[in-house]
Amino acid sequence: MDVSRADEDSYTNNLIGTLLAIFGNVLVSISLNIQKYGHVTIVGAKDPRIFYHTKTWWFGFFLAILGEAANFVSYAFAPLSLVAPLNAVSILTSYILGFIFMHEKLKPKEFAKHHGLSFLGALLSVGGAYLFVAFGPNSHEKLTAEVVVKHLVGWPVLLYLVLEIITFCLLLYFYKQKNANYLVIILLLVALLGSVTVISVKAVAHMLILSLEGSMQLNYPIFTVMFVCMVATIVFQASFLSQASKLYESCQIASVNYILSTTLAVLAGAVFYLEFNHEDILHISMFLLGTAACYLGVFLITKTRKKNKNFEPYVTINMSNGVPTIHSKGPEVPANFTGSFSYGALVNSDGSTSSCQPPSMEQPATGFRPTRASNGPREGKQD
Repeated sequence: MDVSRADEDSYTNNLIGTLLAIFGNVLVSISLNIQKYGHVTIVGAKDPRIFYHTKTWWFGFFLAILGEAANFVSYAFAPLSLVAPLNAVSILTSYILGFIFMHEKLKPKEFAKHHGLSFLGALLSVGGAYLFVAFGPNSHEKLTAEVVVKHLVGWPVLLYLVLEIITFCLLLYFYKQKNANYLVIILLLVALLGSVTVISVKAVAHMLILSLEGSMQLNYPIFTVMFVCMVATIVFQASFLSQASKLYESCQIASVNYILSTTLAVLAGAVFYLEFNHEDILHISMFLLGTAACYLGVFLITKTRKKNKNFEPYVTINMSNGVPTIHSKGPEVPANFTGSFSYGALVNSDGSTSSCQPPSMEQPATGFRPTRASNGPREGKQD
């Protein structure tokens, strides 16, 4: 009887955590679109910080905080491996919002031609999310300070952290010293930091909830250590993602970052919190199948945005460096809001970008080309 009650409570916690994660990711995506709309409405303004005085921007900022708070609390209810892949919801929401604001009326054949792969990607994302939620891990452990320390000093975790530190240092060496500015290298650095972030976020969230319930955990040194790790890794992720956004398009960052960050986050949950120890092979296989379907769905959504030059929704997201990409003759309006990282398992670092715009550098590329060819071939210098 106690076992059945415990199972029921664990499934209830899974449901609460899943709903909070979905709610948080949807809110974050909506907030980024609202803020982008606020930036679009003030294009060309003389004061670059005028968006601070708009209610639209502050409303989007409030929704972003609310969404991230829901994501944070979700880690206290559901396993880490279940919450991390749900960042695909943010990319899916951005795609739906972009499609709504596009105001296109297409015939079925035209829709299949222009948006068929995107629609297939959306279906795969929804189906994959259902699979890994239904067959995801159901491990629930009260992460008191003593339990967190016990996990931290275990040899699998120490081995995992050592390998991660060595890999991070090697990648950082090639990135800084050898100028290897490849997207995979930059986003692997982000994903490695993100795996530490999600570990610390889950520990901090659990200890905060237990403290609110009356079992004080905030006076233990491990809480301070986890909190500092959480803040520091988020800050460094922002730095690397900002550098990546200067070199690559946001759609590439969104898909690759989601795949790498989610993979390492699930691995961190399996190693650090032993979330798959009591799962059978069927549940693990179905979970992996659902996660792979989400990977493919996100890839298809962002891939078609890259190819389709005409698809540019009225409200889009480009939060990678806090500057919305606006295709107009007026100056761009800077913003200092760095977006949502979903604790390293992002959505994407540049927010939840699913609507990938053509680079604004394509148009001026022909404008600065020498025009002497139009005047005929240059005559040779005569003696």
